[in-house]
Amino acid sequence: MSFDEEWAQLKAEALERRQTAMQIDQVPAAGGGGSAPTAGTVLARAESINGNANLLIEIAGFLHEGRPDAELTTLAREPRAHADVAAEVARFAGFAGDQYLDAVALFAALSTRLRSAGGTFVEVEGDTARSFLDDVLLYGQYVAPEAR
Repeated sequence: MSFDEEWAQLKAEALERRQTAMQIDQVPAAGGGGSAPTAGTVLARAESINGNANLLIEIAGFLHEGRPDAELTTLAREPRAHADVAAEVARFAGFAGDQYLDAVALFAALSTRLRSAGGTFVEVEGDTARSFLDDVLLYGQYVAPEAR
């Protein structure tokens, strides 16, 4: 397969994926209600949002527990290695350590933001339910069973 053919196939697959509705927590695209959601619709539950926030903080914890050992660079120090090599290895180890700490902090921050978004989601869902009930009370009309 040539590069152009493979590229065209990859573009077609990406376009096909993009046209399908977004799903969270393996909720079926039909939503169980018979009509499929429009493209870009997000289906979520507060429990799944909190569960994913917990998962992110667990990942941050596992990363922190498996942090790199600073002593791994001892083999590349003087007199075992040339001074320039030792300096570059130490510089790279410092850079890698900073990137590692940034990744751990990012997962922890994402977890916090997701948990906050989950709380807001619950508030919005509650407001939507209250609004619906208010509309039923304001605009609803009682019809007796005999009058139907």
